[in-house]
Amino acid sequence: MTDPRGPLERLLDSGLGVPPEFVDINTEEVSIARVYDYLLGGKDNFAVDRAACEAMIEVVPETPLLARAKRYFLRQAVRYLVGEAGIRQIIDIGSGLPTAGNVHEIAQEIAPEARVVYVDNDPIVLAYGRALLADDTATTVLNGDLREPDTIFDHPETERFIDFTEPFAVLLSGILMHLEDEDNPEDVAASIRDRLPSGGYLLVSNTCDTGEPRARELARVFAEHGMGSRCFRGWDEQIRYFADLDLVDPGLVPNNEWRPGNDVPDPGNSAHKLHIGGLGRKP
Repeated sequence: MTDPRGPLERLLDSGLGVPPEFVDINTEEVSIARVYDYLLGGKDNFAVDRAACEAMIEVVPETPLLARAKRYFLRQAVRYLVGEAGIRQIIDIGSGLPTAGNVHEIAQEIAPEARVVYVDNDPIVLAYGRALLADDTATTVLNGDLREPDTIFDHPETERFIDFTEPFAVLLSGILMHLEDEDNPEDVAASIRDRLPSGGYLLVSNTCDTGEPRARELARVFAEHGMGSRCFRGWDEQIRYFADLDLVDPGLVPNNEWRPGNDVPDPGNSAHKLHIGGLGRKP
């Protein structure tokens, strides 16, 4: 039977103890977190989010595949960071709504002592995260804006969880793409790189302008639904996010090509080139 409750009702009835005053949500504007939730098959979204997704799917039917591939790349990269690179501290900016295979779950499955700071500014993300992680002493959620990275790093909760003298990783999964040119995404990435110690890592993944008509059409839909007018930047622009970092092989590539495992979604689909990701290490 279909659950007749909306996302707010489910959240408040979840048994997680979320007070109604924690949930100040605008249901008339598209939420990036809720859009991804819908594309990944979730239920925590509203009609405005679903309309945006259906418009995307109309021009690029593989849009849900791109969302799954983005999550696949993120999981693969976290496994590498914790399992191979020995990273034990992660800051995930623009973390989005909880879904299967969350960053802290993957990291702590490999290294139970791994600490994760989730950062978002979407009220429903903050409410869910704080409720779900209330008893997790190695994970926290804080309200922060990617456009002001210093306020994230200097937040008391970040300083409590992260030892800045030791290597840590910053994850920017599908978030820089939503910044406008006037937000200076390259400067934002540079500010984050400056805060990394030697041995620290920066992960970036975004949609990519391949020059194809379908990329331009999808970019138009993103802009029309308030998700950013420059969501599709080219590879040459995005490689600059990793300036002065050593890219981990295989570099900045389509998500399905980054250390592919057995769980790559629809690995041969040509649409994968519309979403790229990479991981860089600070020397």
